[in-house]
Amino acid sequence: MKFNSQGDEEVTYDAIVVGTGISGGWAAMELTKKGLKTLVLEKGRMVQHGDYPTASLDTWDMELQNNVSAEEIEKHYYKQNRTGYTVKPQSKHWFVKDDEHPYGETERFDWMRGYHVGGRSIMWGRHSYRWSDMDFTANARQGIATPWPVGYAEIDPWYTYVETFAGISGEKLGLSQLPDGNFLPMMPLNCVEDQVRKGVAENMGGRVVTAGRVAHLTAYDPSVHLGTRGACQFRNRCIRGCPYGGYFSSVSSTIPVAQETGNMTLRPNSSVYSLIYDKEAKRAKGVRFRDTTTGEDHEAFAKVIFLCASAIPSSFIVMNTEHEEGVTMDTSGELGGNIMDHHFRVGASGATDDFGDKIEKGRKPNGVYIPRYQNLGDRNSKKDYLRGFGYQGGAGRGGWSHTVREMNVKVGPELKEALIRPGKWTMGLTAFAETLPDTNNRMTIDRNKLDKDGLPTLVFNAKWGENEYAMVDDMMNDAAEMLEAAGLKDVSTYNAHSYPGLGIHEMGMARMGSSPSNSVVDKHNRLWAAPNVYMTDGAFMTSAACVNPSLTYMAFTARAADHAVNELKKMNI
Repeated sequence: MKFNSQGDEEVTYDAIVVGTGISGGWAAMELTKKGLKTLVLEKGRMVQHGDYPTASLDTWDMELQNNVSAEEIEKHYYKQNRTGYTVKPQSKHWFVKDDEHPYGETERFDWMRGYHVGGRSIMWGRHSYRWSDMDFTANARQGIATPWPVGYAEIDPWYTYVETFAGISGEKLGLSQLPDGNFLPMMPLNCVEDQVRKGVAENMGGRVVTAGRVAHLTAYDPSVHLGTRGACQFRNRCIRGCPYGGYFSSVSSTIPVAQETGNMTLRPNSSVYSLIYDKEAKRAKGVRFRDTTTGEDHEAFAKVIFLCASAIPSSFIVMNTEHEEGVTMDTSGELGGNIMDHHFRVGASGATDDFGDKIEKGRKPNGVYIPRYQNLGDRNSKKDYLRGFGYQGGAGRGGWSHTVREMNVKVGPELKEALIRPGKWTMGLTAFAETLPDTNNRMTIDRNKLDKDGLPTLVFNAKWGENEYAMVDDMMNDAAEMLEAAGLKDVSTYNAHSYPGLGIHEMGMARMGSSPSNSVVDKHNRLWAAPNVYMTDGAFMTSAACVNPSLTYMAFTARAADHAVNELKKMNI
């Protein structure tokens, strides 16, 4: 395929998709299946299913027993690894190098990134939850930001559609605040998780412990779960990439299906930095991108464009278009504002001397989930903050290394015995709290500081607000209360202080709304300024809820692709 800047038929497509993560993969699959010749542009390198270099290695096979040297962290990963646990040899190849892709921050912002085909769908946490009607109506009810122009009933069938293909394991609970979906069998709880489940049910008045709803194939149907997939093998090495395709990712699922249609042209190492705007038609004609291997700039053209590069890069593309084209892409003043993420790393842990005769078989890649129970309009309501939080967590036994340290044993028979003796059972709960949209939480473009490809970088000015901090005590104390109610001992709370970005759930910089005066995109995810451009990653989110957002991105992307094809058929685009 020839790429140039002439705009001839060789660089003209029916559709262009920017990004290959969860949203981009869905857009590519849906558009190509519907017959559109589609160019898919990815900023990072090529990755195909199976290109997972550490997937079959053991800890002792990796450098420094799966630890990165302080020198390497200081040189390349000084922001990616601020927590001290993110970048490891098993997965560091999925994370960008901060010295190659710098950014600025007025307030601390932990922007975790992966530039490659598949994006963060390779290393995501896989928790997949529906939003509720309560989530979609919260802004309107409380007078926060701007109301969502769509409701749960409209998205419900699209949730079902994407759940069926992706494969979400879970348990139906009948809770209005966490709607049930089309689930595969739930991953079983282990003995301590089940004890906590029963203890909370008996003592905590309406709170529910269930298994995390995760995008893992606990039952595999090759006629439904297309791509290159098989059942989950319970290896718990998901961060490395799964050679079995047991969990949902673009490279194992949507991208292979799109490839099989014969309608997709995938071009990695292509950093899109601007739309090409037709001022007379008020449409985008195409995109500009830089080849990150040659440094050359190219243009490509299409009738419809999907920006799915993840919330921050997609918003950057629209913001930078104003500079490149000399046009206004947003009349609401909200483009680049309302940065949201989930406030987490707050909770409690405890231990038990029970079940000393039990160990787990396999390595279950999932734990428990406790749905939100605050501010539901009943006796569990709180008055000192809006909305609320849920919990993710799990139980397990400490490994032999903990036992060795505790016993302070040296070489000899005692060491041999300690090596095969597991530690006691412990369990932790971590809260994930909703953050409110705030137009003052913003990103701006820094044209003086460039990345390795010579493109402008970003500066973030975002922080938690009063409402987020007002939840912290309950996030800690409620977790401790539940563990104690279930009979755990030595329960302690913690607040490890997360910052925006670290939850890897960036949302809101091109929010959806009812008019160009209050939003950046309309109810169909189209830019008000260019109705043939759809934004379906986290950028369009008008609020954040307290649940992981990826399933919602999938549903809105499939819905938007259907809308785009129908508009093309009507010759409205």
